[in-house]
Amino acid sequence: MIFDCIILFIVALASGLVAFYVPKVSSGNYKLALVFAGSYLFSITIIHIFPDLFTSTDNASFLAVFVLAGFFLQQCLEFFSSGVEHGHIHKHDIGHAHKESSAIWVLLALGAHSLLEGSLLMHGLSNPDHPNSKTILWGILLHKAPEAFALMSVLLCEIENKKKALVYLILFAAASPIGLIASDLLIESNLISVKAFTYLFALVSGNFLHISTTIVFESSVDHKFNAKKLGVALVAALIAVSAEVLF
Repeated sequence: MIFDCIILFIVALASGLVAFYVPKVSSGNYKLALVFAGSYLFSITIIHIFPDLFTSTDNASFLAVFVLAGFFLQQCLEFFSSGVEHGHIHKHDIGHAHKESSAIWVLLALGAHSLLEGSLLMHGLSNPDHPNSKTILWGILLHKAPEAFALMSVLLCEIENKKKALVYLILFAAASPIGLIASDLLIESNLISVKAFTYLFALVSGNFLHISTTIVFESSVDHKFNAKKLGVALVAALIAVSAEVLF
């Protein structure tokens, strides 16, 4: 768990810091990276998270309601985050009025998402019948990197204060580790049962389903066929399957 917390924090912080030095990125390469991350996350959700989730209960239909709730909860969070979860980079328009309050709303929405995201890593550790693997962690990291970069682009544009933006980035980077640690403490102290935690696990899996599919669909303008993006998505899916089988 300590390793997971450290790597989650470092990847988010480092990816956000890149925005300080790379104010502009190649749109084509960035979108391909997003497609890879989204396809991997979607594949892990389908081949790992859902089977793990629905084999842990005798009432799959009731659990599916929480998956659906998580899907729409993520939709609500994106109302405040402006799609930063799936790598949407804020563009500075001429005449744009800078409002720190809007950046704070983005940070709060992403923080809530990241807390839930971190708790997902605790599921395998808390339930010996469903061993934890690093495939979910890798999926979160692939998703976390562009998310942190996009967040910093928003912070730098809205706040125009690099020191304050850095503080906000650190808070964001700490959110997923805090979610993981908090879940561990809740389970160890018996404040939440494994069964109740499974419902939380279902809620977060709905978040993942929304984010991963949104990334893939948003990557194609007007949903036009793009062989390169399809190839990248298939490679990511194959890597996810291979990692699940091997690890």
